[in-house]
Amino acid sequence: MKRIVVTGLGALTPIGNTVEEYWDSLLAGRNGAAPTDAFDPQDMPFQVACQVHGFDPTAYMHRKTVRRTARPTHMAVATSKMALEDSGLEIHDGNRDRVGVLVGTGAGGIVEVIKAGTQLPTVGWKRVTPMLVPTSMSNAVSCLVSIETGASGPVVTSTAACASGSYAVLEAFHILMRDEADAVIAGGTEAALELSIVSSFGRMGTLSQDTDPAQASKPFSVDRDGFAPSEGSASMILETAEHAERRGAKVYAELLGGYLTSDAYHLTAPDPDGRGAARAMHETLRVTGLDRTDIDVVFAHGTGTVLNDRTEARALNAVFGDHIPDLHVTSVKSMIGHSLGAAGAHSAVAAVKCLETGDIPPTISYTPDPEIDLNVVGNEPRHAAVDVAFVNAFGFGGQNAVVAFRRPGA
Repeated sequence: MKRIVVTGLGALTPIGNTVEEYWDSLLAGRNGAAPTDAFDPQDMPFQVACQVHGFDPTAYMHRKTVRRTARPTHMAVATSKMALEDSGLEIHDGNRDRVGVLVGTGAGGIVEVIKAGTQLPTVGWKRVTPMLVPTSMSNAVSCLVSIETGASGPVVTSTAACASGSYAVLEAFHILMRDEADAVIAGGTEAALELSIVSSFGRMGTLSQDTDPAQASKPFSVDRDGFAPSEGSASMILETAEHAERRGAKVYAELLGGYLTSDAYHLTAPDPDGRGAARAMHETLRVTGLDRTDIDVVFAHGTGTVLNDRTEARALNAVFGDHIPDLHVTSVKSMIGHSLGAAGAHSAVAAVKCLETGDIPPTISYTPDPEIDLNVVGNEPRHAAVDVAFVNAFGFGGQNAVVAFRRPGA
């Protein structure tokens, strides 16, 4: 059976514009939330967001291309090129057809559509850019990565709401296992910090109303009240172990596989029983041949909403039972907020770095909730023996994606 490995990483986050900055900030417990300047929040009680600052897309693509494409696409290209450089994988005429691209996004270029729709009554139809559709279409994020890198293997955009990034990683695994490619650029991207979108999330009751940025994202805490909206991108290079070995690549981790399920319950709320989430974890154990006691750490979905965290905790207990006291659980959303379609990819990069170093990032601003029975890595990082990590991502519509990574040699 083939083995699939991770050989390169790239990240843009509210706490760092490289993997190194992101990882160092996670271990330092740096909070990426701040009063938003992405839009005018007016009098809404949701004033805090996690933004990516200091990102120059022209460092990664031509200025003309930047003008004709949207921010989530810019970010996907940037982190993909970071990951390629990190991996040492050069794409050329001899291998381009065997390199694929899978990038997930929840909203794609929806902000561009909103802008155009707002301006249309004033400027008229003749002023609408002919690039609106190709700029805003969700598959632009993967297609432009393909164009900019030259990768001409399978190119897919996964749209599974907040599970999009993890699903991209999982489908990349399947493509490699089916011998449809030797390497795949996989990840997630999102940039939807826009007034009407944030207003919708706020009206849904999912956003934190805490005006103190230090308290705006508190996964699993007793006083949690929602998440801080976020943006960013993360990518990884996945290869067959044979291909990586042949070119002498450094291996960060092995991707063992994962599973996708549906709650079949509600468009926005998770099934309160956590059945779909638990089944995704159970099935991941089954398809990877792992025992529940093999899992050392879970990078939880952990959004900080009252319902989601309680449901995820219930699912984790259903799967891991008496292993729960020994299972480290953390959520990077406590520092970077909820980056929607990029969230699973952000967690996956952190999980891979955790396996490399043995350091587990903390869930900051954490105050234990007596109703949540989990071994949360609260407020301070932990150093531990970590061989296998789960990454959970649960999206609107009830889409649940779980992937498992293992430390090389474990």
